[in-house]
Amino acid sequence: MAAVYKISEDFYDDSFLLIAIHSSLEDYAIVYHLNQAFKAKFKRSKKDFDLSKNSSFPWFDWVDQFHDRYWVLITNQSTKQELLVNNDLFQNETTYNRPRLIPEYKEVDYFLKIEEAEGLESDVIVKILTKMPKVITAYAVETDKLKSKKNLIF
Repeated sequence: MAAVYKISEDFYDDSFLLIAIHSSLEDYAIVYHLNQAFKAKFKRSKKDFDLSKNSSFPWFDWVDQFHDRYWVLITNQSTKQELLVNNDLFQNETTYNRPRLIPEYKEVDYFLKIEEAEGLESDVIVKILTKMPKVITAYAVETDKLKSKKNLIF
């Protein structure tokens, strides 16, 4: 029998900065530009973040030891597709579902999560991100209003 661990609301500290990024770049290309713009060393995690059986999200992280911050870039769209079975007029057609990490922001391509971000201005980060090539827009997300905030615990 496997043990089940649950994170208490009191234990989880949700003080982080979350920035949504809209871009047509592939994840490795946006990480390259992030490393150039922030003088960072983002590296791909060996394991994807598995939210459920049919959803897996690649992510890149960097520990900024100088400022004591932890940065994570994660895709909002899953790499696995879920086959949906229809019992309607089109039951013989295959339909796929692309799970999202944060379903409230379906149009967002990537999220940049910065932990221990006290004293860090989101406007400065957004300004740097929007100057990167092929980044359409970037903006800070209010984390206290997110319904699926628990999906960002990894």
